[in-house]
Amino acid sequence: MKKPLALFTVALLCAACAPTANTMPAPAESSPTPSAPVSLSASSGPQAPGGMIPATIGITWDQASKEAAVEVAEKALADFARPGVEEKQWANDLARWLTPQATADYSAVDPANIPTSRVTGPAALSVDEANGYGVMAAVPTDAGTYTVQLLRTGMDAPWKVNRLTPPAS
Repeated sequence: MKKPLALFTVALLCAACAPTANTMPAPAESSPTPSAPVSLSASSGPQAPGGMIPATIGITWDQASKEAAVEVAEKALADFARPGVEEKQWANDLARWLTPQATADYSAVDPANIPTSRVTGPAALSVDEANGYGVMAAVPTDAGTYTVQLLRTGMDAPWKVNRLTPPAS
């Protein structure tokens, strides 16, 4: 008689754990939220969750955002363009401006191999008004104009450099 009782107990436990119509989570909305992850790579435009690009991606541009992006682009490239600096010092100085991925990418760079030694003018932004999470900056140097990709995670988040691309040869 113990087997039917054990089977009945297992059936009750399974029924108690099974979801019902009232306990199922509501389906997620299809529109992205301002905190949704966004990427901007050199080979593609801004991407929002689901591959759809809404009219604006949660952050609008203002003059302060543009000025902050210009300042970070110029200062990051100034720290980058120091081929005579000792490797550890160079990497530590540059890291304050970089995204975590860029920090890893540039950690193996020997500054002695950098062809530029100074920034020669102000950065010029290439702003996509629909994407407040990323921007490209053209920064003139003594070796030509570098393209600096900057990203941020929110309106009040600091700009971080994701990529420093040398001039085309």
